[in-house]
Amino acid sequence: MNRFSFNHRSRRPPVSPAGSNDNVSGEPSTPDTDDTWDNVNLTSTEYARRGKELMHLINDLRSMGAETMIDLPSIVVIGGQSAGKSSLVEAVSGVNVPRDSGTCTRCPTECTMSSSATTWSCTIQLRFDYDSAGLALPQSRMIPFGGPITDKNDVDIWLRRAQVAILNPNRPPETFHNKTAVELRAITSTNHLKFSRNVVTISIKDPEAIDLSFVDLPGLIQNEDQEVIDLVQELTVKAISRPNTLILTTIPMSDDMQNQLSVRLAREADPEGARTIGVLTKPDTLGDGAVSSKRMWVDVIEGHQHVLKHGYYCVRLPDEAQRAQHLSGAASQRLEALFFDTTQPWSEVTDRGRFGIPVFVSDISALLVKQIERCLPKLKLDVERLLASCLAELNALPAPLSSDPQVEVIGTLNDFCAALRAAVDGTSSDKGLAQRNRRIYEDFKRDILGTTPDFRPFEQPERYKPFDDPEPDEVSADRNPGVRTMGVSEVRQVIKESIGWELPMNVPYEAKVRLISQFTSLWTAPAERCLTAINDVLEDVIQGLINTHFGRFRLLQELVSEHIRPDVEEHKSRARSALKETLELDFKPNYTQNTHYLSSVCTQWLNKYKLARRNPNQYLLTAVRGNTVSEIRASHSTHVADALVHLSLAGYSGLTHNDLSRLLNVDLFEDELIVMASVRAYFQVAYKRIIDHIPLRIEHSLHHALVGKLSVTLIQSLIVDATAQGNFAERMAELASEDPVIARRREHLQTKQTRLQGYRRRLMHLSA
Repeated sequence: MNRFSFNHRSRRPPVSPAGSNDNVSGEPSTPDTDDTWDNVNLTSTEYARRGKELMHLINDLRSMGAETMIDLPSIVVIGGQSAGKSSLVEAVSGVNVPRDSGTCTRCPTECTMSSSATTWSCTIQLRFDYDSAGLALPQSRMIPFGGPITDKNDVDIWLRRAQVAILNPNRPPETFHNKTAVELRAITSTNHLKFSRNVVTISIKDPEAIDLSFVDLPGLIQNEDQEVIDLVQELTVKAISRPNTLILTTIPMSDDMQNQLSVRLAREADPEGARTIGVLTKPDTLGDGAVSSKRMWVDVIEGHQHVLKHGYYCVRLPDEAQRAQHLSGAASQRLEALFFDTTQPWSEVTDRGRFGIPVFVSDISALLVKQIERCLPKLKLDVERLLASCLAELNALPAPLSSDPQVEVIGTLNDFCAALRAAVDGTSSDKGLAQRNRRIYEDFKRDILGTTPDFRPFEQPERYKPFDDPEPDEVSADRNPGVRTMGVSEVRQVIKESIGWELPMNVPYEAKVRLISQFTSLWTAPAERCLTAINDVLEDVIQGLINTHFGRFRLLQELVSEHIRPDVEEHKSRARSALKETLELDFKPNYTQNTHYLSSVCTQWLNKYKLARRNPNQYLLTAVRGNTVSEIRASHSTHVADALVHLSLAGYSGLTHNDLSRLLNVDLFEDELIVMASVRAYFQVAYKRIIDHIPLRIEHSLHHALVGKLSVTLIQSLIVDATAQGNFAERMAELASEDPVIARRREHLQTKQTRLQGYRRRLMHLSA
């Protein structure tokens, strides 16, 4: 016979919302007469069989620790400390729970009820999810607390002991097994936790029970230290915020519903009221004069106020006097039914299925089963997703060590050196070093181009636009602030200052040297910036490869990092010396064998300068009066084209606009224009040379030189280190020992994988 037998006529179909048209209109019960109680055994139906199976599934998953990984469907009981929550738990579970101050619901209590038994028994366990500092443990610990309990009268003291054990996590749980109630009170009066996030689990096997599981949270409090108040509230909020959790909030009818914290927290976690079930307690505290309060509560029960999808249940729980009589569950239920059937206004409410513990327990059990059934597909998907993620993390870790330590160390060193060489050569799958360096060299090229001489062939150069005429394949660049704008007068002054014992009509070569040095002297800073950036990339790549190849061997990683440092610094120094030598090659002498290109470019610039002096207006920074600069340029281009046509007709074919400059009269600044053109042309030659030479010298003297000797250097350093330790084999074994962090991570993931595979097998074994 089921412990929650009830009057079949007074019961509506399960889980219909309050106010639904599906409610059954029943006559008032007379629970004292046995013939009016139809003993309907819910466990005998096919629906109940499926429900039992689903409950067992969730309970098994929870006992396997699945709740720490996936959102298992559950029922959470919340309410204030004086809301009648403990009495409700007693009425539902059929066992007495600690109720006196100090140990009363000071930690979550997880209760599982199963009808799969022939006799009543229960077991208690402690589940530690947090350490004594309140920090989450990497894995939950389940500790059996005592043996099976077969006498209901013993449950109270064992729950007291279990809660005190939870509140004293630094003491072995077994030290509390034999404590009396007096001794437990003495312990709780000394130093201990006031509340804990860790859980007491009680598993009840009762052939008369309805299969159900729920979590009873500590009552919400107000008269405690703020830290304790916040802890209890945080615990409640976290529990009821999970989407698969049904929130069972106990609401004493003696208080204003609007002022109850549990109601507010439930509404915040479940704004639509889809997961919340209200349990109205203490209806017997409303006196005859509380007419308006009773009317309001009737409206709530009938679904007219504070509407919830699953509605509200009203229960009348045993008071202290009745508890002292140790009434049976059936007797308590009869008294409860008699109260609701004979007391107004409850006796006048049409939906009798909203009153009493039996129908309440039956309905929330059905709701939980429905929730489990609905969540099953997602639970399976969540397990598969977590398992795939776990396997991916495992595969990302290095494989467990299996070879000889010496082979492991030497092999890892060789792999590291080969990976660095491939990165330098640009042949590895990760092209990061090559691509980052190319960008740096592109910046260097742009910086050098920014040192282009700013010659403007006019006596007042500041009035005219720069003569920047990059070749089609050149990048654009901002001019270096150190570049001086020079016109013909400034160049003439340089020539004048350079005159020594030259014969008249000879421009001193030193003038060109001085002008060339003006731009070559600006190359040192960008070259050093380039090398510094290249060094940073190399450091980054080396460190990344060290972490990748030696990350699992902490000691070997430290050793390689230490011994590679002198080599890297040595080659950085060599690269800096090579950089300096390369720059000095362009400082003096000013030389090139690329004479054809130099001559061609010089001619182009000389003609350009001469033509500019004949048509200065098109280079003015502002438009001249009468015509815009664009109009002048267009007119000039037309005239040049016409002249070339007429010269061709006269027999002078094959001429270009550059040839027309020969027809101009000798310029008073002819020498200055020639110097400007020569220096500008030499810049073009030297620029194209330096932007190749600097990157090549860096690559050769730094990267290729380093990887060429690194393998030998590291192995020699390793041998010296191992020999110095005295025992070569032991040192190799020490260096090849895996980083404990990685080993623990692998162990954690392997444990997680095993657990998830267990969850998957359990889910697969559920019958369709």
